[in-house]
Amino acid sequence: MPSMTAKKKCCKDKPRCKKCPVVLMRLSKAGCAKRIDKVHYKVDKKVPKKVFKAARAR
Repeated sequence: MPSMTAKKKCCKDKPRCKKCPVVLMRLSKAGCAKRIDKVHYKVDKKVPKKVFKAARAR
C-alpha cells in the first residue's frame, strides 16, 4: 500500500485532483484507502477506475 499525503486545502476544481483531501476522504469511505492521521492515507494499489472517477467527480 503506497502512502499519500493530502494537500492542505481543497482547490474545488472539476474534476478534483488526486491529492485533494476530499478525494482521499471519499476513497477511505469507499474502503479503498485507510486514514493514518489527518493528512496521511494508505491507498490500495489497485483502486477500481469507477471508484476513483466517482470520488473525483462529485
